[in-house]
Order: sequence, then C-alpha cells, then structure tokens
Amino acid sequence: MTKRPEEIALMAESGQLLAQVFSHLDRLNLIGMSTMQVNDLVDDLIVHEFNARPASKGQYGYAYALNASRNHVVCHGVPSAEDILQDGDIVNFDITLEKNGYIADSSKTYLVGQVSQPARRLVQVAYEAMWKGIQAVRPGATLGDVGHAIERHARRNGYSIVREYCGHGIGREMHEDPQVLHWGKPRTGLVLREGMVFTIEPMVNQGRRAIRTEDDGWTVVTRDGQLSAQFEHTVAVTGNGVRVLTLRPGEKALH
Repeated sequence: MTKRPEEIALMAESGQLLAQVFSHLDRLNLIGMSTMQVNDLVDDLIVHEFNARPASKGQYGYAYALNASRNHVVCHGVPSAEDILQDGDIVNFDITLEKNGYIADSSKTYLVGQVSQPARRLVQVAYEAMWKGIQAVRPGATLGDVGHAIERHARRNGYSIVREYCGHGIGREMHEDPQVLHWGKPRTGLVLREGMVFTIEPMVNQGRRAIRTEDDGWTVVTRDGQLSAQFEHTVAVTGNGVRVLTLRPGEKALH
C-alpha cells in the first residue's frame, strides 16, 4: 500500500507532465470546441509531446484519453464530436497519464466563457473542498478526517457530496487500495502512513447528492438536473504532511 521514495519520484514525474497538460487546456478558448476535440488534443499531447500514455484508454474498455463532464454530468462523461461547449457551461476534464509505469490522475472544472455567479460559486467551493481534504492529510491522521473536512466544507456552503464515487490509491495500477471517501467521521478509518499515495477528488452537487447512470453505461448525472463540479489531485503522505504530485504551475494550496 505504501510506495518507496524512488516510486514516488517516478509518480511525481508523471504528475508534473499531467500538470502541464492542464496548463495547455488553460490556454484554450473552449467556446465552440467539442469535447472530442479536447480529447484528441490531450491524447496527442500526452503521446507525442510527453512520450507517455493516456492511462484511461483501454481501462475497463474505455476508449478515450479523458472524461468530459459538463454541467449536470457528475463524472465519466464520454467525449463526443456532438458535445459542443457553450458560453456559460462548466466542464470537468478528468485525465490520467502513465510514464515509466506509474500513473498520475487529476481533474479540473473549467468555466466556459461568461458563467453565472451560482455556477462560479459551486466550482470555487468544489475546489476549496478538495484542498480541505488535502490539508487533512498527514501521518497519523485518518481517512475519516479527510472525508469529514471535505463534506463539512461543502455542506456549510449549501452543497452536497456524491457518495457513490471516491478517491483511490494509485501507482502502477489506476485503482489501488485504499478507497478515499469524501465524507466521514473524524478519527475513524484507515490511519495514514508515510508513503501512501492516493487521489482526492470530491464531486460537489448544487442540489441533492442523488445521481443516476445514463443508458451509455458510463455517464453519471445528477438526478435533479442541477450542476455538479469536481477537482482532483494525486497526493503522497510525507513524513510530516502531504505532497501534491499533480500540482499545476502557479497553483498554490488554499488554506
């Protein structure tokens, strides 16, 4: 379950390449682009620019380099040439990258054009909730501490946390132990130890937490049709705290 320092160094290399992928997306004008165009750009960048592999391709039979989850889509949105990003949308791109046998996993929700204030607030609180969870990570803390910090922040702001999906251990495999719930009770659950590596990736709903899966078997949406936002980082437990392996250029931890 724990990784050796040399393994974490390789995961950090994957993480920093993935951070650069998001830096490229940051510079795009997404209005009018299809989610398939974004997928193809990311696929080409990972393979040809970074000599790496989009780890989601072929995983569980999935065919694409990313998930694109727009507006009321909670997660696992499948990119499509018909899915055109419009002014006022929010969209989460969830991307994984494997380099030298080790995988990094990260996601970011983008504001497309002029986005309403309620949608902006949801996205901001989702980002803050992820960081609340990250800041709870240290040796001797528990996964319950992490989940509690995330859900408390979301609920205090009037939002709900999806419970059916969670963070996960990661390394040579995309999904390893432990499961990292984004809700929980303090001082309960697995005790964190130096060398553990996992993702923190809360999905925050504007309305109720209830979700459903669409007929394609992949796309998960809010039952009430309200918006959902998500952010994700891959983190490692250090001797005295936490290291964010997918930290993006210019990104600073929120306190």
